[in-house]
This record gives sequence, structure tokens and C-alpha cells, in this order.
Amino acid sequence: MANTSNFRQAFNQVNNKSLVGPNVIANALPFVGGGLVLTALGTYGGLNVLSANPGIFMPTFWVALVAELVLFFVARGIAERGNNSVALPLLATYSLLSGYTLTGLIALALSTPGVGITGIGIAALGCGVTFMVARPLGSNLSDEDGMALTKTVQLGIIALLVVLVGQLVFSLFGVFTPTWLEVGISGIGVCLFAGAAVVDFYILPRVYRDEQYLPAALSMYLTYINLFIFILRLLIAINGRD
Repeated sequence: MANTSNFRQAFNQVNNKSLVGPNVIANALPFVGGGLVLTALGTYGGLNVLSANPGIFMPTFWVALVAELVLFFVARGIAERGNNSVALPLLATYSLLSGYTLTGLIALALSTPGVGITGIGIAALGCGVTFMVARPLGSNLSDEDGMALTKTVQLGIIALLVVLVGQLVFSLFGVFTPTWLEVGISGIGVCLFAGAAVVDFYILPRVYRDEQYLPAALSMYLTYINLFIFILRLLIAINGRD
């Protein structure tokens, strides 16, 4: 959920600007793809650790999670200053760590009847289709509609983050979310991040210049990953019902 800060910053900057980077999304897409490949490799490594040495997985998970959060803010700041040569290896490492921290969800999906590798493929395909549909929609939004959608999605993601934190706190006390509520939360998450994909194509060319493709790629990467997570959570919740 690190991209809630991205939304707030982008929303404050865009405010009826004309395009400053008409080609920034095209420049960013190869790096989004590269980041997703590294994420898959990180998850593959995490699954191997979980299988071969389950006792060390959780300690390494927490180390990876903390390092991932630190790298996000450091790499984003460097990328936004235009120092791409320094930001790129940091963002590559961030992508690997992000994949490692996804290991638990992927392992759960693989062990859930009716989900498995097919469900993971469906979630990934759903993200790809969403971005294909979002590109013409976001690129053709008027300023009024684009700003309204941005604000709506921003507030929705903040509310979703609060709910997720509440879920985590309750789970620490052994209180877990009922299936019907998990389905609802996951469904709302899918809708919000599908909306965020549309917003990316509206906001990014108005915030970043063509040479600022790395921070734009990071924003799109975060939207894709979060959309993937919520689609997968939704599939697990639906298929995991007793």
C-alpha cells in the first residue's frame, strides 16, 4: 500500500496541468515489465526458502519487508531527482524484495483448491487486461473527470489501508475476518486499484517529464502489484469457503 503517498503527492502536483511528459508512460513500461520479472524471481526464491528451510522464512520475511519499505522511499526520492543510474539498481532490489514478501500469499494461493497456479495466472492476466483498458480511458479523461476520479480513488485507498491495518491488528489477537467480509474487502480493493490504473494514465504524463520514467514506472508497478494482490485475495476468499 505504499502508493497512497504517491497518490497524495501526485494529486497535489497535477491540479489542472497540461501534459509535461507525453511519452513518459511509453518510456516507463519496459521498466515496469522488468520490475515484474524481478518480483516473480523474488517470489520463486521465497517459495524455495519456505519449502527447504521454513524455520528461517519468517525472520527473513520481516527483514525483507523492512528493507522494502526503506528502499521504496529512498529509491523514489532519488528517482524523482532524476538520478536514474543510482535509482535503477535500488528499484531492482526493491522489486526482488517485493516478490519475496509476496511468498506467503502465493503459497496460500497454490495450496487453495480451485486457485493454484491457474488462479495466479488469472490474477496476472486480469491485471494486464485492466491496464490495456485503463490506458485509453485514462489518457482521454477531461481535467474535471480526471481530478474527480483521482480524489475518489485516493480517499478509497486510504480507507482501505485503515481496514487492512485493522485486519492485521485483530489477527494478532486471534480474531480473523469472516469469509464474506474478506470477499467484500478484496472486491473493493480490486475496484479501487482498477480505478488507480486509470488514474495513472491520467496523472503521470501531467506530473513527470519524459526523462522521469523511473518514478512513473514505480507508480505503475505499485498499482499493478496491489491489483494483483487483491484479485488473488478475492479468488482465495471465494474458493476457500467451507
